[in-house]
Amino acid sequence: MTKTFVSGHKSPDTDSICSALVYADLKQQLGVSAEAVRLGSISKETRFVLDHFQVAEPRLVESFAPEVEQVILVDHNERTQCADDIDKVQIIEVVDHHRIANFETAAPLYYRAEPVGCTSTIIYKIYQEKKLPIPKKMAGLMLSAIVSDTLLMKSPTCTDEDKAALEALAKIAEVDLQDYGMQMLKEGTDVLDKTIDELAANDAKEFKMGKHKVKIAQVNVIDFADVTSRQKELEAKLQEVIQSEQLDMFLYVVTDILNSNSVIIAMGEFAHVAETAFKVQLENNSAVLEGVVSRKKQIVPVLTDAFETLK
Repeated sequence: MTKTFVSGHKSPDTDSICSALVYADLKQQLGVSAEAVRLGSISKETRFVLDHFQVAEPRLVESFAPEVEQVILVDHNERTQCADDIDKVQIIEVVDHHRIANFETAAPLYYRAEPVGCTSTIIYKIYQEKKLPIPKKMAGLMLSAIVSDTLLMKSPTCTDEDKAALEALAKIAEVDLQDYGMQMLKEGTDVLDKTIDELAANDAKEFKMGKHKVKIAQVNVIDFADVTSRQKELEAKLQEVIQSEQLDMFLYVVTDILNSNSVIIAMGEFAHVAETAFKVQLENNSAVLEGVVSRKKQIVPVLTDAFETLK
């Protein structure tokens, strides 16, 4: 039987890793030879989740084509966020909760995209639709992904479907949602021992906005100073990435998960577009965005609109 990779995006977050693992389990129950793989390092938050539920991390790969002919994408659809050789394999499925951007395939495929807070919420629904049993460990992974993406239901991306999935999955996983969720999120905010390279790459995604190439990274903290105290060093690294990847802007987002605010650091030739998009004034390349926590709902659409209106 031909093997199929199930892969999340580059610089994987908890949803990207957990969705790959869980969807591979679901496909295996349906008789598909599926293997979850990853395209980057495991974060502290994700490591906490995998250790808690005693699940092995997906295998790290740099490319698809040497091993498989078919792949399933979860938690992303933009080719810039996928393996570099994605054009050499066939995408047979996509399960995602983000915008659809510059996506096309040569053959028909199963495409499932829903406006919910987390990819794992969609996968939970597919388990139900297929009447498949949800193993306790897989329930724990899905629950953790939803907690991560919705900041324990504080994010504006959180829907009633996410909340219903969390309630059901907490029972299967046998965890106290609030206690476990807060412990998990706090684990992910520990960034003090990260190198500048690791900090700059944290959950970094590349987007095409109009004619412009933009990278947005996001890190969760409980104290802005954990990152802003290293701003000069971080800016130097962001500038290095801008030059090496020919970016028009690198937007770095530092999110306070307790107070639901963010600080942005905007770098690059088109950094000023952030001022227009968010109606702020950058001081030392930085500004506070009150009530902004979601890259998917509160940052990417607003910034995309601002770039597309440039003359």
